[in-house]
Amino acid sequence: MTASFPPAGSEPAQPTRLDRITTDAGAEIAVLTFAHGPLNLFDQAMFDAITADVDSLSAAPPRAVLLRAEGKVVSGGVDVHVFEGLSAEQGAELWRTLFAEIIHQIEALPCPVVYAAHGLTLTAAFEIALACDIILAAPKAKFGLVETVVGLTPSMGGPQRLAERAGSGRARELVMTGDLYDAATLASWGVVNAVHEDVDAAARALVARLADGPTRAHHATKQIIEAWRSGGVAHADSITPEVSGVLFGTEDLAGAVRSFLDVGPGKATYTGR
Repeated sequence: MTASFPPAGSEPAQPTRLDRITTDAGAEIAVLTFAHGPLNLFDQAMFDAITADVDSLSAAPPRAVLLRAEGKVVSGGVDVHVFEGLSAEQGAELWRTLFAEIIHQIEALPCPVVYAAHGLTLTAAFEIALACDIILAAPKAKFGLVETVVGLTPSMGGPQRLAERAGSGRARELVMTGDLYDAATLASWGVVNAVHEDVDAAARALVARLADGPTRAHHATKQIIEAWRSGGVAHADSITPEVSGVLFGTEDLAGAVRSFLDVGPGKATYTGR
């Protein structure tokens, strides 16, 4: 359950880099790296690059995705020039576009998506993390939705996804104060899944493990949880029979059941089919 990841290199010409690699078992992983100068600021070029990367992932999904960053910080946030001079309608259109082209597409990927935060993670970078399935952080990582410094509220889904993970009171506190919160605090709130000294290594190992697993079953899990998010337990219950039932037609389930019966649990291998 390991994979050979590309080494960190010099800053590329593009704000992001999308690498596709395979685990030892042959499962494809995609690694989306933010590499846009010392602060990884989200300017229009960065948004455009991430949109293109997410389009590529949606068109040809791998079996797991890792989002990470190069440099001292994950991101210093959004370049405020993006907001300068926008009308009310232009502002609304900006958020509609970012939801449609980045946030919702990440959430809809039919595979596990892991986010690794090794340092400061502000505004858009944090909101993208909250759209991922699992967030890992280094002990020194700090997180903030600090849009109040320019009279905004986070508008790429951060408040509501934070409320889902931590509760509405915590979400209001974090957003309204604009304070920074460390990884241990957000782990205690349920926002960060785990804290690791070497978060990049931990994230790589987790993504490889997930990619080698039953991809179709992972997708079903995401669909059931999404149904709960949108309509509660009753709605999730209503879609589960079909979503889970389809798995009985997959090669992975049939092979894993046979493996379990023949040699016991934990010996099955999966192809994602």
